[in-house]
Amino acid sequence: MSAPDPLADRQEIRDRLASYCHGVDRLDLDLVRSVYARDGVDHHTGFSGTADEYVAWLARGLPRLDGTMHILGTHLCELYGDVALSETNGTAVHWGSPPDEPALNFTTGFRYVDRWVREDGSWRIAERFAVREWTRSDAGRRRSAEAGGPTGHRDRRDPWYVQRAAVLGDLGLAED
Repeated sequence: MSAPDPLADRQEIRDRLASYCHGVDRLDLDLVRSVYARDGVDHHTGFSGTADEYVAWLARGLPRLDGTMHILGTHLCELYGDVALSETNGTAVHWGSPPDEPALNFTTGFRYVDRWVREDGSWRIAERFAVREWTRSDAGRRRSAEAGGPTGHRDRRDPWYVQRAAVLGDLGLAED
């Protein structure tokens, strides 16, 4: 068995956090679920339950929005063998139609307080507390782009997936 590598463990946890945010923002709920342990639990504003229940809750709620964007900031991570604790500050922007509806257009400041476990050789969230520190209404503040250009999509038409498929194709690798 190899010696623990704290830098690699911390990086994997950061990568999992980014994968979670990418999954939520792109509506890739299989990716969101993959970040949680088999018996993982999540506590969000308006929700508390198992990871499977949380993903089902997201599947019902996220399509009401036109999009979300999660931005991660300060990250603290403590490692204890095959268990870790992390606190990650972030901002999440939510937008929907109509643009003047406060329930669909808001920004939140949050902290993810996560207990991680190493499961099948990978770090997974055993329990998450998504602590909402503040919320600001963005209703009526959104405006259209000033010119044409790339736009995001919450499916495989998104530039991320298009570029990923091109890179994997160039490398002769099958997309997973």
